[in-house]
Amino acid sequence: MRTVYVNGEYLPETEAKVSIFDRAFLMADGVYEVTSVLGGKLIDFDGHAKRLARSLKELDLKAPCTEDELLAIHRELVARNEVTDGLVYLQVTRGSAGDRDFAFPDPETTEPTLVLFTQNKPGLADNPAAKKGIKVISLEDIRWGRRDIKTVQLLYPSMAKMAAKKAGCDDAWFVEDGKVTEGSSNNAYIVKGGKIITRELSTDILHGITRAAVLRCAKEAQMEVEERSFTIEEAKEADEAFVTSASSFVMPVVELDGAKIGTGTPGPVAARLREIYLDESIKAAV
Repeated sequence: MRTVYVNGEYLPETEAKVSIFDRAFLMADGVYEVTSVLGGKLIDFDGHAKRLARSLKELDLKAPCTEDELLAIHRELVARNEVTDGLVYLQVTRGSAGDRDFAFPDPETTEPTLVLFTQNKPGLADNPAAKKGIKVISLEDIRWGRRDIKTVQLLYPSMAKMAAKKAGCDDAWFVEDGKVTEGSSNNAYIVKGGKIITRELSTDILHGITRAAVLRCAKEAQMEVEERSFTIEEAKEADEAFVTSASSFVMPVVELDGAKIGTGTPGPVAARLREIYLDESIKAAV
């Protein structure tokens, strides 16, 4: 049985409990991170910890523990659950004041809730989808304006994934004011003439940890990177496209709204970036 972590305790998952008055349950008042595990080690942990700290600060939400303590909890869960390849999910909420109220509870008397659990994903880095690519649809981006904060408000991304599934596709790209913002749970890219194009950082998109690492890898490999918005039409005319996230790493996109991108097969840039990113990340894993 899986062991999970709840507010200082390691528990069997069947014994884990959070109050019905927890503000994440009532108000989606919480943030989260997902860190990949490859070979029993954590990928990009430092980046995830720093983004978590930023999300907490933006929501004026008290940190439940230090970064070193978080790392120790991650490692303990990976060890207890014997995770070789998989994910560690972390969630911090504003906690429970014992009743429902729109106003934030006093942080001096209401402790944040901290929950972590693991997910086993054998062969995570060898996902067959990376060899054939994924198909995406485009949808209007109607999420709130602070997408740079990694909150647990994931209803619309969930609806987008279901819309994609209904259309016989794998995922969705969001479009706002005629330009692609990002994928439902990933950052979006196109490649044209060897140049990698992806939306610049702002409050419109999540500041992806894998995004930062992949762009660093691209520049070190002498690939040209341009951070700007692009349209669906431009994406359809691209040579290739891909997305990045902590769980999919670099994933080629071969079809958009029914139109093939490039040859309709994964392109060389995405393949090379995936190879470089995985190699570098595994070397630096903790």
